[in-house]
Amino acid sequence: MSTPQWHSLSQFIAMDGYGLYIWGAYGVTLLCMVIEPLMALHRRRQAWQSAQEMAATEQEEA
Repeated sequence: MSTPQWHSLSQFIAMDGYGLYIWGAYGVTLLCMVIEPLMALHRRRQAWQSAQEMAATEQEEA
């Protein structure tokens, strides 16, 4: 059975001096995972709006 390497929360967060890099990488990854679906939703809405505008313009011309 293994024992934990860290004896306190602050030691765990510090990660033997590498905490800034490790938690920074997790933070950037999380940020990307949140932003990407939001951007996809925004692009989808823009495409839908553009398609509706084009359809309305074609109906007016006909």
